Amino acid sequence: MGMLFEPPVFRIMGDRALLVELGDRISPSINEKVRELFLKLDRRPLEGVVELVPSYRSLMVVYDPLKINLDRLQEAIRELHQATDPSLVPEPKTLSVPVVYGGEQGPDLEWVAAFHKISPEEVIRLHTGTVYRVYMIGFTPGYPYLGELPEGLATPRRETPRTAVPQGSVAIAQRQTGIYPVQSPGGWHILGWTPIKLFDAGQWPPTPLEMGDRVRFFPIQKEDIERWKPSKA
Repeated sequence: MGMLFEPPVFRIMGDRALLVELGDRISPSINEKVRELFLKLDRRPLEGVVELVPSYRSLMVVYDPLKINLDRLQEAIRELHQATDPSLVPEPKTLSVPVVYGGEQGPDLEWVAAFHKISPEEVIRLHTGTVYRVYMIGFTPGYPYLGELPEGLATPRRETPRTAVPQGSVAIAQRQTGIYPVQSPGGWHILGWTPIKLFDAGQWPPTPLEMGDRVRFFPIQKEDIERWKPSKA
């Protein structure tokens, strides 16, 4: 489960950033506290705070020291952390994601099945049988780090990362799964591909997922791809 820090632990990161640690490891309960604090600070912005960067177990607060001093910032964060106004923390959304597994779209499906000594169909069953939490968004714009994979599907990263992973690739590594919103290098094992678009710089918000949301995968056939592609404006 991990230990929740009460009160939060503050770590000074240079002269204009403060790291707020909410716990000591990756866990849904600690990540939910990070999400709550992030949303509170986002919905009741403090003068002088210029950026918020949430992660698995901590929140980076970037601030302007000419507008708010460190003591006042820490005090305000403690107060917001203890606030109980439910309107500041909306319910998470659930996104259902269609996936074409295997073949050209999922070049590592067979390898993952062989690694675990199970069939490709069992890999797909395990991958689609869990509702995943969005622990954080990062690496590339809109990339969701999703957890946690069933123990029977925990897989080490590729020994040699790919230089180009196609946009829409659905991949796994350790106890995590994710979706590549843009083409990029990557070292995770690709199980499949989704036509769902996860990042669009021309829209707001640019991604349909936020920290704390839920993702459910379901299999589709290659011939069904067209019906799931986003409509063109």
